[in-house]
Amino acid sequence: MKSLPLKFGSGFPSLLRKEIIRFYKVAFQTVAAPVLTAILYLMIFGQVLEGKEVYGHLSYTTFLIPGLVMMSVLQNAFANTSSSLIQSKITGNLVFILLAPFSHFEFYAAYVLAAVFRGVMVGLGVLAVTAWYAPPNFEFPFWILTFVFLGAAILGSLGLIAGILADKFDQLAAFQNFIIMPATMLSGVFYSIHSLPKAWQTVSHFNPFFYMIDGFRYGFFGVSDIPPWTSLAIVLCFLIVVAGIALRLLQKGYKLRS
Repeated sequence: MKSLPLKFGSGFPSLLRKEIIRFYKVAFQTVAAPVLTAILYLMIFGQVLEGKEVYGHLSYTTFLIPGLVMMSVLQNAFANTSSSLIQSKITGNLVFILLAPFSHFEFYAAYVLAAVFRGVMVGLGVLAVTAWYAPPNFEFPFWILTFVFLGAAILGSLGLIAGILADKFDQLAAFQNFIIMPATMLSGVFYSIHSLPKAWQTVSHFNPFFYMIDGFRYGFFGVSDIPPWTSLAIVLCFLIVVAGIALRLLQKGYKLRS
């Protein structure tokens, strides 16, 4: 890929539109299905643990909803970039994108922005449906928007990295099942880390997904396990790292040009 700056007069808008249309054409699978999955989580965990209170005043269902929204955003942002890239590699049509005059930054931006768009769409769908169970309280919208966009961008970047490194769907599934899924499920979506033993609280602090969930939840309730500015600093650092890795792999054409 050529080292060109991001220019909206180039093919960048077309690549971005292609990535958005790709998942939008199968929205029943890429948007509706994740919303249904989140609702099932809410129905099961909310029913079983409904009498439990979190932070001393929140019902468990109210506490759970922001976690489910953010989990859906993260998982679908990852799925969008990783599935798109691996499909293009396997079918062979990636060569047509590589032949176009895109810089590696344009390639990265188009894929990640499309991932953010899909993640936000799924998140809004989950939020709209779960509002029937517990009306959302937007205490600090700035933090909600900040963490949802940063989190989706991080997972979109991780999806690019996974799509670049994987040569077949089995390898991509391993990346998702053994890294993304455990990190998401153990990030505090279903619990406050203060309910864990001290040793597991320490382990949770090494999981960057925890800071995305916790900061996002702070935007709804104004309470969290970690101060939001601390979460923001860690999430930004993580984004810089994964974005840097993705951009470097794209710049070198690793496993893309062969």
